[in-house]
Amino acid sequence: MSPVIVYMFKTAIYLAGFYLVYRLFLSRDTQYIRNRIFIMGSLITALILPVFTIPGLKAMEVPQVFGISLSDILISGSQSAEDTANKAPQLEGYQRALLFIYLSGVAVVLLKLIVDIVYLLYLVSRNRSNAEGIVFFKGFETPGFSALGYIFINERLEGAEADEIIKHEKNHLTRYHFIDIIIIELIKAFQWFNPFIYLFERSLREIHEYQADEGCLSSGIHPLSYQTLLLSQVFKSKAFRVTDSFSYPSLIKKRMIMMTKERTGSMANLKIFLVLPVVAAALYFISSCDKKSNGILLEPPIEPIPAETIKTSEGDVQTYVVVEEMPQFPGGDLSLLKYIAENTTYPAEAKEKGIQGRVIVRFTVNADGTVGNSSVLKGVDPLLDAEALRVVNSLPSFSPGKQGGVPVPVWYMVPITFMLNTEKTPENVTPPPPPPPPAENKPVESINP
Repeated sequence: MSPVIVYMFKTAIYLAGFYLVYRLFLSRDTQYIRNRIFIMGSLITALILPVFTIPGLKAMEVPQVFGISLSDILISGSQSAEDTANKAPQLEGYQRALLFIYLSGVAVVLLKLIVDIVYLLYLVSRNRSNAEGIVFFKGFETPGFSALGYIFINERLEGAEADEIIKHEKNHLTRYHFIDIIIIELIKAFQWFNPFIYLFERSLREIHEYQADEGCLSSGIHPLSYQTLLLSQVFKSKAFRVTDSFSYPSLIKKRMIMMTKERTGSMANLKIFLVLPVVAAALYFISSCDKKSNGILLEPPIEPIPAETIKTSEGDVQTYVVVEEMPQFPGGDLSLLKYIAENTTYPAEAKEKGIQGRVIVRFTVNADGTVGNSSVLKGVDPLLDAEALRVVNSLPSFSPGKQGGVPVPVWYMVPITFMLNTEKTPENVTPPPPPPPPAENKPVESINP
């Protein structure tokens, strides 16, 4: 799975958990500052937590000592060479399609955000603001809104009506609500598929309006007069997504209720700690994962796992299963699979004799990047075994693995399935098992070859 998709999926799960805590325990309180901090903190935390891993039950499993296992490669005796060569890259086709759909959604939402911001800046430049940062506009149905440090007021408003809306929008500006809006809109661009980000956005806008209403009422505006003004503007509220508008029709009822609701006591602030069990559970089940490097996870220092001591003419060489910097084939693992698929030939004699099965070859990527110490862990027939060994021994050099910045040899394992009939798996062919989990950070005892 693409690291980007994995990261965004984890972020979506964290956002869902945080929102449920907010909705169940915090949303009905009048502790607006606390709720605003919780929402913004949840958004930022959900972006950070997926990059960490912690030890968990999965980390306690006994590691595999046979080496890093590649995906199974199918060599068909009935397919054309071109079909066989294309087998490996086709395994990743759905992932590329999924990534393309995701990135297309990100591009659309970001483009809409940029267009809104550019148009707001155009309004500011076209309609000169006064000393108080108020921009008078015409042509929109909304009575007024605030964004980017400015207050936008419709020219049709006059007198006390305009003054009260300006007071309301000033409360948005003094609390820097527009910064919250920009942040959540950016996060929404990358979480556009996640319904909980839209629920968070709605809740954040509610809090902004509650705070602005509270500021207006505490300044001496009569509640009845203020509510009457709010109702008079309820059906004239089209605004940009990056603004705090005076009257969102969908929020009017809640705002009316919150204006007259008894204030929540300060002890209710302790409810914010209810999020801790959610964070702990999410970290355990989401971030307590294997140590496979996927370009996203920030791993703790990896303790080397010695698998075997190999005797050579130069002395004993310690070979590892997992190191801090794993070997890299030119172009990555997908290119490695493609190379093996393209360069493996089904032996003609094996075809004639109807020999088929799954050969598992083990080899090391040496400290200089070359391939060596290849052997057959599980063989089928000398004809197939020899072909599997031949293609593995022909592999070009890797970028060597490193432990503590020093190149070291690392074990690899590749299963190659030779199959005459691709319609179904023959009885004498072991079906390809799923790849074993990568080795964890637990050292294992050395074993003699």
